[in-house]
Amino acid sequence: MKTKAYAANSATTPLAPFSLERRAPGGHDVQIEILFCGVCHSDVHTVRSEWEGTTYPCVPGHEIIGRVTQVGVEVQNFKVGDIAGVGCLVDSCRTCGSCQEHLEQFCEKGAIFTYNSPDKHNGGVTFGGYSDSIVVDEAFVLRVPGNLDPAGAAPLLCAGITTYSPLRHHGVRQGQKVGIVGLGGLGHMGVKLAKAFGAHVVVFTTSPNKVEDALRLGADEVVHSKDESAMEKHSNSFHFILDTVGAKHDINAYLVLLKRDGNLTQVGVASEPLAVDVTNLIFGRRSFSGSLIGGLKETQEMLDFCGQHDITSDIELIQIQYVNEAYDRLVSGDVKYRFVIDMASLKQTR
Repeated sequence: MKTKAYAANSATTPLAPFSLERRAPGGHDVQIEILFCGVCHSDVHTVRSEWEGTTYPCVPGHEIIGRVTQVGVEVQNFKVGDIAGVGCLVDSCRTCGSCQEHLEQFCEKGAIFTYNSPDKHNGGVTFGGYSDSIVVDEAFVLRVPGNLDPAGAAPLLCAGITTYSPLRHHGVRQGQKVGIVGLGGLGHMGVKLAKAFGAHVVVFTTSPNKVEDALRLGADEVVHSKDESAMEKHSNSFHFILDTVGAKHDINAYLVLLKRDGNLTQVGVASEPLAVDVTNLIFGRRSFSGSLIGGLKETQEMLDFCGQHDITSDIELIQIQYVNEAYDRLVSGDVKYRFVIDMASLKQTR
């Protein structure tokens, strides 16, 4: 099945029109006409080969919202016309311990990601959501609450679950004090979700001009993280801190803000290792951990939670012809807070 797309043919060439072949839907497959696709920073890292292992041509995109156009004879949970989502995963072994626990992202035989992963159906690698359609096994397709704006819901499939999963895993709840480090694509979702969990939310930012926006998004307090006295006022007071910063920074400045038995979870991927002073962990029995997206069960739980609380991402809707400029703006931090591609614009591509 011929499918229009945008692809990068090397690490140094811009994304450009591309044609690919999608498989015909099998018995358990759902075919989706892609309506919206979010632009994630990991798209940029992969396309520009800033992480190891990019195979070209590369069609990125793993924040996919679309309309079901065909279902296989064995499909039970979707019908033609449904609005559905596809996130970062399209398959896994389904038999290992992690998969059996609904943690497919940690599949011990290797999770199959939505793009740049081995494609067992067509050979080569998987192609993502910068395209007009996709075919995915029903087990990896998500139901999107009907009250959510589909464009604003697209980033929930990565930014949403990346922040929801650690908040849920560490039991964030009413009455707790939670810190969100960084106010970008991930951080702004962390603020909305932590607030919906009932926490007292404090945003840490190096940008004084983000104070007003942080409060608008639901933060109770905003701290300029370069102000040592302001930071010191929060020592030993946080139950949980979510660090979304994807650049080198002093992680110890935040570890000392945790209460005894508090946790700091890192979801931003820095280009250089972060130096941890272990005495900040030992004195206070604090913990420092990481988190990777979420499994399919938890991602559906996150979407349902967002439906109940009317949570979507703050987005800037773009045409696909603008995607290369959007990448440059994303790298410079010039977006509030997530680019989403209107895939109807792909029809204008020859």
